[in-house]
Amino acid sequence: MSDVPQTDVSRPSALPTANLQRTATSQSLVDQNSEEYLDAIEEDWNKRVDMEVETLVDGMVDLVTLASIGDKDKFRIAQESFQASSRAESMIRAANSLLSITHSMKLLLLLSDEAQIAHRRDVELQNVQKDRDEIKEEVANLLTDLLHESHSQSIASRQRS
Repeated sequence: MSDVPQTDVSRPSALPTANLQRTATSQSLVDQNSEEYLDAIEEDWNKRVDMEVETLVDGMVDLVTLASIGDKDKFRIAQESFQASSRAESMIRAANSLLSITHSMKLLLLLSDEAQIAHRRDVELQNVQKDRDEIKEEVANLLTDLLHESHSQSIASRQRS
């Protein structure tokens, strides 16, 4: 096992003998590396959240539009009442869906592999510290060279005078 995966994401797959009518898209998800797979999952979550928020906003706009005051007959009042009720129900479904999404995200966060996250953070910290030390050493060498040249030039100018 020379190629250790960076994440422990479970990927849905069928048994090799099963005939589950695989599509090309589901096969491409299995063939992706972990980072691409997680990016695709994140994009899917973002689309779901955007869709539900858009439903809430559209519903609120429609409710405000329906709340206009004016001369209305009983049929128009009943029609607007039904529209407001159905729009409110769709907004409730969207809000419940957003609650479900946040609950799922909390579970994903709580159940994620914290040891791996901490290890990757530590490795990144060590790399940054190593880079910082190398840059400090390079700056010190450049400063030493600059001071040495400046000192050599001042000695040469004194000897000429």
